[in-house]
Amino acid sequence: MDAQNMDALSKNPIDMRVIEPRSGDTQCPVVCKDCEARHGGVCSTLTMPQLADINRHSTKRKVEAGSEVIGQGETIGSYSNILKGVVKLSKMMHDGRQQIVGLQFAPDFLGRPFMLESNVTAEAATDTEICSFPRAMIDRMVSEAPDFERHLHGQSLKELDDARDWMLTLGRKSAQEKVASFLYLIASHVEPGKGRGTTFDLPLSRADIADFLGLTIETVSRQMTKLRKDGIVVIENNRHVIVPDIHRLNYAAGND
Repeated sequence: MDAQNMDALSKNPIDMRVIEPRSGDTQCPVVCKDCEARHGGVCSTLTMPQLADINRHSTKRKVEAGSEVIGQGETIGSYSNILKGVVKLSKMMHDGRQQIVGLQFAPDFLGRPFMLESNVTAEAATDTEICSFPRAMIDRMVSEAPDFERHLHGQSLKELDDARDWMLTLGRKSAQEKVASFLYLIASHVEPGKGRGTTFDLPLSRADIADFLGLTIETVSRQMTKLRKDGIVVIENNRHVIVPDIHRLNYAAGND
């Protein structure tokens, strides 16, 4: 490549979407090769031509903690893969009261195909990175790629199962089990498969955790202190959590 072309490449961000040939006619976008959503999310079900097609229309962006990705009732213009970070889902009642109803992690797919309006507010709980696609393209691809449709269906069923498990947590578990369940939820999703031990920063404030668990802030703090004294977790600077043994945390959460 001559100096003129090299200079043009450095100034044009769209050239980051270079397609790198593999065997035969198969091509994979370079920017997708190391993407977690490419290997574990919905994009893992796409053929290389489909992946190249969706990549041409995708937009990767960073969302600062506390910023909305989409608001409840807003028209859905795009869907997203979560690449990094944690997204908080909440619903608001007509009188302004708000309830956190779920969390999503990389490489979850954010959005519901074929819906015209979002029924939740999606907000970055931490500094987050997402890859967004036009809604029309995803709706079309659902009908053209059966594996893609099955993956989305599977994620929806998993979210349903998770919601049922969370109903059990809120309805039947003790305060300590609720707090341990929350910490286990984060630990098992932020770095899945890492091993017995893991570390993470709390993605929610104490007030948000209390809201999510149906507890008071004082109860959340008290139960975290108890888990710390029992050696189940180590908490540094009020937000950084070290889990020496995730199986002990899981047991403290009252899970099977």
